[in-house]
Amino acid sequence: MTYSQLAREERYQIYSLQKEGFNQAAIARSLGRDASTICRELQRNQGKHGYRPTVAQRLSDRRRRSAHKHRKITPVIFQWIKQLLQQELSPDQISHYLNRHKHVSLNRASIYRLIHLDRTQGGRMFRHLRIVSKPYRKRYRSIDERGQIQGRTSIDARPAIVEARQRVGDWEGDTIVGKRHKSALLTLVERKTLYTVIVKLTNKRAEVLTEALINGLSHFKQWVKTITFDNGWEFSFHQQIAEALKTEVYFAHPYASWERGINENTNGLIRQYFPKGTDFNQVSEEQVALVMKRLNQRPRKTRNYRSPTELFLGQSVDLLTQKPIALIT
Repeated sequence: MTYSQLAREERYQIYSLQKEGFNQAAIARSLGRDASTICRELQRNQGKHGYRPTVAQRLSDRRRRSAHKHRKITPVIFQWIKQLLQQELSPDQISHYLNRHKHVSLNRASIYRLIHLDRTQGGRMFRHLRIVSKPYRKRYRSIDERGQIQGRTSIDARPAIVEARQRVGDWEGDTIVGKRHKSALLTLVERKTLYTVIVKLTNKRAEVLTEALINGLSHFKQWVKTITFDNGWEFSFHQQIAEALKTEVYFAHPYASWERGINENTNGLIRQYFPKGTDFNQVSEEQVALVMKRLNQRPRKTRNYRSPTELFLGQSVDLLTQKPIALIT
């Protein structure tokens, strides 16, 4: 039997019959309705003074309007979700992206349900969900064994404005080591905007890294005020870096990865694409560039769902068409 909403007149009949002492089963027979319909009506639409037809109608209308506000997932919206998911956006980021750029109001729970439904039907959308695992952390030997980098300036001397993230131009730098320590990536993240630069290294020698870092940041030289490194020997030529980029270089305390937390978190995101044990000698420059593009175009929750490219370069693209978006300043 097809269910239909109770009409206003039926609600007045329910009220009258209830006042005359009829029970729910009798009311249902009188209206030709199922007893469960009457039971549900009396439970859902009670007011402060019991069941009243005008109040019941108002509550019913309010729920119906609210239901219409939630947009159904049309085939077009489904395709948008799939495209954004394939670019490794989380359901939360997808929700805000669609709301901002497509005026589609869809909460993240609905997107998770859609992904789950797709999986039960044999789909593979779930494979693009980010797997939360322990963050990658570099292992060090004791300080006595590895010694100190000559001429290093401690993070303790770094200006307070860097910690506040009130300006563009303060970077954190680190390396991600590849299989058998024979290859690596250099990662640099701007603290305020989260803009990320990734450079493939042939090895971790200090002279190789120094040249790669200077080349990697040379395009943004005017936006490089400070760089904070960890204590790896690959950063031994920090003075050449500081001179070439006209910047100040600082070093975090040993074993204090949280002092470069933004860089550590970004390395974790990069590991989504290049898992531990990846041989970066087998990874192309194009693959590295694609990952860098993906991270920089991804809307970030901590930055009010704006992308690093938008915040750092003042540029943005429609992730569904890859066409430029005109930004409103």
